[in-house]
Amino acid sequence: MSAMKVLLGNPPWRKPGYYGVRAGSRWPHFEHQSSRYMPFPFHLAYAAAVLERDGFEVRMVDGCAERISDEAYLDRLAAFDPDLLIHEISTISLSQDLRIVDAVRRRVGNRPRIAVCGLHVLAFEPEFLRLNPAVDFSFIGEYEQTALELARRLASGTSADGIAGLVYRDAEGDPRAAPRRPLCRELDTLPWPARHLLPMDAYHDTPGGIPEPSVQMWASRGCPFRCSFCAWPQIVYGNRLYRPRDPIKVVDEMEHLVREEGFRSVYFDDDTFNIGKERILAICSEIRRRRLDIPWAAMARADLMDREMLRALKEAGLRAVKYGVESIDQGILDRCGKQMDLKKTEAMIRKTRRLGILYHLTFTFGLPGETRETIRRSVDWCLRMDPDTVQFSVSTPFPGSRFYAELESRKQITSRNWEEYDGFFHAVVRTESLGPEEILEERNAAAKTWEAHAARRARRRALRRYLTPRYAAAAVRSPRKALRKLRELGVMKRPR
Repeated sequence: MSAMKVLLGNPPWRKPGYYGVRAGSRWPHFEHQSSRYMPFPFHLAYAAAVLERDGFEVRMVDGCAERISDEAYLDRLAAFDPDLLIHEISTISLSQDLRIVDAVRRRVGNRPRIAVCGLHVLAFEPEFLRLNPAVDFSFIGEYEQTALELARRLASGTSADGIAGLVYRDAEGDPRAAPRRPLCRELDTLPWPARHLLPMDAYHDTPGGIPEPSVQMWASRGCPFRCSFCAWPQIVYGNRLYRPRDPIKVVDEMEHLVREEGFRSVYFDDDTFNIGKERILAICSEIRRRRLDIPWAAMARADLMDREMLRALKEAGLRAVKYGVESIDQGILDRCGKQMDLKKTEAMIRKTRRLGILYHLTFTFGLPGETRETIRRSVDWCLRMDPDTVQFSVSTPFPGSRFYAELESRKQITSRNWEEYDGFFHAVVRTESLGPEEILEERNAAAKTWEAHAARRARRRALRRYLTPRYAAAAVRSPRKALRKLRELGVMKRPR
């Protein structure tokens, strides 16, 4: 069995001026080529670790993170010559993903069995294999154990029929889908992700500018809330089961990454990190007990915070937090299932700021009930909250989500071109009062409003730094230099 080779890949995905973000993202999309953002491919890396622990020879190639060409990706694959190839795919990148599969077949023939996985619900159906004969298998949802069982069957020469969580072809070649595999409830039985197989310096998600090199971790999987647009709980996990890890085990991994691997900060990219006050306080207590004096950040929900939790997080090293707000209209939040307490959200954001914790806010425009007025009120509220950074996106209904089903039933989906499901450059939905062009127009206007706000804030902060007693004394000695500096800061303009 140990002679069998498995390659797990995140294929290249690009367009002129942009690179794709797929594996590790709840929202596959394009980033500008000047950006550095790249999430860690957790599902691939956990599956690789499970396979490696079982004795398989494993390699990983992250074509997106390394920004390599299709040809370079195929060269790496051919050099390893795997028996089983596992490719992550997504709805928006599907056409490119299938081109890569076809290119693999042309390059290395039929020897490697090809399985696909990831955020594309249509691949969970037998019809997907019928339409794509170059693909041998598809994994349904969370797939570490499915990948392991498939690899064992292939290594022993036995049939893959009936493996839970697998779409396969039976002895007659007809596609079949086994039932979805139950989720792994004891996450700490899994080995840590196979980071040693990946280019760790290529992954960047550093809220609040936490120091680099930084590493991404999970302390839990899943989310119990009912946001209709959120893809992973609905599509990848298939339910709202929340699965936290043991606080001791979380800090074990955190400590190893910092003290043994040399990372200078950690970002917890959980679906919702701060669920369960007792658990969060236990994580904070364990970090302090070990004197693990490093900055870290987390994805969290503001209305789950309270003063005690925030203080404990701050004392344990929390430098920055991402809060999903989405809309400042309570009716919109309730209709989409988020049901967030906006009053508490605002109070906890203000408390976060008073404690000196940096915060990033996210908003998505185009949810049911959205109007120009609700979008503009959300933008105005965002400016008052004055986050360190912000994200404005277009609500995108991934197939398999409740959001998609509801809009489809109301005939409010305006495109079935998956390449337009990017959440930034296209809108593919309409609301009762806004068409897709108007939603996109408002998102772009919001981004420009924020850019102007952030530029003014930067000038004010620079001026405050400049007008200290030390700089004031320097200005007396060199008034022309001081005047030039004020003009650079945009505080004074040259006379016409």
